[in-house]
Amino acid sequence: MKENWILVNKKESFLKLSEFLDENPLVLRVLANRGIDNINLANRFLKGTIEDLYDGYLMKDMKNGVEIIKDAIVNNKKIIIYGDYDCDGVNSTTILYKALKAIGANFSYYIPNREEEGYGMHSGRIQKLHEEGYKVILTCDNGISAFEQVELAKELGMEVVITDHHDIPLREDENGVLKQLIPKADAVINPKQENCNYPFKMLCGAGIALKFSKCLFNEFNIEEDCFLDLIQFAAIATVCDVVDLVDENRIIVKNGLEILNESKNYGIQELKNATLLNNKSIEEYHLGFVIGPCINATGRLETADLSVELLITEDRERAKVLANQLSELNTIRQDLTKESTERIINRIELEKDKSEKVIVVYDENVHESIAGIVAGRVKEKYNMPCIILTKGKEMPKGSARSIEGYNITEELSKCAEFIEKFGGHPMAAGLSIKEENIVALRKNLNENCILKDEDLIPVVKIDLPLSLNYLNEELVEVIESLRPFGKGNPSPLFAVKDVLIERLWLIGKEKNFLKLRFSFYSNNRKLYIDGISFDKFESLKDDIINIYGEEKFNEACATSFLNLKADIIYYPSINEFNGNRNMQLNIKNIRLK
Repeated sequence: MKENWILVNKKESFLKLSEFLDENPLVLRVLANRGIDNINLANRFLKGTIEDLYDGYLMKDMKNGVEIIKDAIVNNKKIIIYGDYDCDGVNSTTILYKALKAIGANFSYYIPNREEEGYGMHSGRIQKLHEEGYKVILTCDNGISAFEQVELAKELGMEVVITDHHDIPLREDENGVLKQLIPKADAVINPKQENCNYPFKMLCGAGIALKFSKCLFNEFNIEEDCFLDLIQFAAIATVCDVVDLVDENRIIVKNGLEILNESKNYGIQELKNATLLNNKSIEEYHLGFVIGPCINATGRLETADLSVELLITEDRERAKVLANQLSELNTIRQDLTKESTERIINRIELEKDKSEKVIVVYDENVHESIAGIVAGRVKEKYNMPCIILTKGKEMPKGSARSIEGYNITEELSKCAEFIEKFGGHPMAAGLSIKEENIVALRKNLNENCILKDEDLIPVVKIDLPLSLNYLNEELVEVIESLRPFGKGNPSPLFAVKDVLIERLWLIGKEKNFLKLRFSFYSNNRKLYIDGISFDKFESLKDDIINIYGEEKFNEACATSFLNLKADIIYYPSINEFNGNRNMQLNIKNIRLK
């Protein structure tokens, strides 16, 4: 796929930071490139601690919501935590469970079944919870679009406290202007409300559950250690829900990783063992690609109650059984995802209308639980917004994933007449739709699409041109100090021109990963450095064949010698193997000369 390589250079912000901060220039350059342009934001980014988290009471309705739960606890009213089946929902539920347990509340929790009830509150379940004697509903990671369900709960005499982070639903008024619509709950705690003055709007559901728990703990004078223990669960959810790792989210993840590495939680310990992480330092990568997917797998293929039970159990043997089950389910989920993604891409290649800029595919055979993952993979391949729909119990259901510059939830709002239910964020959403309306949805999304052809060309942002002879362990240490990396704070990317790729090896079980050896000169000495790429084999293969011919590619594979010059974008790291430490490049992009 064609890419635009852009060198980011926010010189004015860099000079501004340099004037007041005694930090490595590379660090200041990266901060400036991330939009951090004043000393307060920079210090918060570099040195933020738990003490720097904002006061949860600044959130609209936080005081009211805490008072409702406090009253329920004092008067022994039955409280139900109404969670969700994804990683964020599981960890949000876990946080509130541990908080209410520490206080001694009369409570339980409920996670809806993905296939039976779908996302969010369900009217039939609310009726049943009422019959079981629950007086208060405390939601987490859902509720902001549950208009009918909240109305039903209120009619039944129940109190409802919503804690959610999803975008507020938009509906057109009589003048065709989109306006926020809020459920009529007793308290709605979501910083994305227009009249909420909370200074940070990008917390995930577990982040808001964490803030709610902190305020609740303050009311009951619960010791600080109980709150600190909850941060590890918020860290997992923050990474896995792909919210921006800046400000409070950065503080939560950075501190949460420290707690996770020393976690006394049996579920976390056994999940580390089951995924072979027990002797490794847990980093954000492990949360997003190992631990998080295991937690997610239960809600996808079984019931998310298994994941909640894993995180709250005080029985080590039970934790071990559950952790192994989660790991096995995740392996099954990986196989299903690969199979479905390949099938969907083959279908798109055959059917795709080149004039369309939003991909909408209905495939009854995609497992409902992996529609979002498949949509993400398709979006990555084509750099186009993608909606994958599959057969649901009552009607087709699916997930949407988007690209920068296209707010998928807002665009779905404009097509609300064709959709039964939807909700989400600018970059991701879920929806239910009648089968007869799918064609109309696809047509309307594309006819009203604001994207231009150039918007579909991926942009690769380079932080700094950096020759290979400048690399050393001290510089890598400086770069690593900017972790955790993720959305909003991607790993810094560096570029070098005209570097010689001397050798090439195909590695991995399926021989589809690249190991490259680069040579360069420093002080008239010829030096070598290896690079690894996990996703550029096919594109490099195509480039070699297109420019130099298939014989050249076959020769390189047979002999491992390539001897071609290229421009590369990379991230440097230290590779440790058998006690040896060597500089290694993580290759992000390659252009042959």
